[in-house]
Amino acid sequence: MARNLQNGERLRPVDLARKHGLSTQAVRNYEEAGILPAAGRTPHGYRTYTSLHAAALRAFLALVPGHGHQTATSIMRAVNEGAAEEAFRLIDESHAQLLDDRRTLQAVESALRDLEPATASGPDAGPEPAAAPGAGGTFIGPLAGKLGIRPATLRKWERAGLVRPRRDPVTGYRVYDEADVRDARLAHQLRRGGYLLEQIAPLLAQVRAAGGLEPLEGALRDWHGRLSARGRSMLTGAAELDAYLRARG
Repeated sequence: MARNLQNGERLRPVDLARKHGLSTQAVRNYEEAGILPAAGRTPHGYRTYTSLHAAALRAFLALVPGHGHQTATSIMRAVNEGAAEEAFRLIDESHAQLLDDRRTLQAVESALRDLEPATASGPDAGPEPAAAPGAGGTFIGPLAGKLGIRPATLRKWERAGLVRPRRDPVTGYRVYDEADVRDARLAHQLRRGGYLLEQIAPLLAQVRAAGGLEPLEGALRDWHGRLSARGRSMLTGAAELDAYLRARG
């Protein structure tokens, strides 16, 4: 049970706000959202806070970078409602998501390492012509043969948004340019790693957004940095939350 909130030094909303670079309205909003315990009131109706409120605010602000605003709010609300187990469950979910993100990053890096230099030519594995008009273009048959999959698989990947070949204006055949071949080969590696189509699509979207595999290397470094920063933030948030739980008694 929380200790008497009126014990110790009384703090005004502005005192908490200035300490953390917030507006007094933000402090009041946090109280109304359940992030802070209910404030005491002076005989004239003014809010008064204590060191316990300051600890709650520190915990919330430390939780946000690692867990996000919504989850951090839910964690603090659960603690203030005496439902610590629910708060711990939310924290566990964030850690599980971080671990899943790390595994996804590892899968992408592994797939990129396994890619061989792309080639745009190969034997005709289907009824469509063996060569496509324009430099770097290939048809579905040669590409499927190169990857060791069926043309139907490439069509399925296209429906899932993994590859986006253009259509030859004369024949109507699918034409895979260099970027399409890259995406197909990366998708193939990820599928071999056990990833579902719906999991692969957003990863390929990142490759396209980065402008290819070489720019993606920088994006992967940034991704590593963000995951490390998030993990470190979770440690900081855990320390401040533990201090708040101790202060509540």
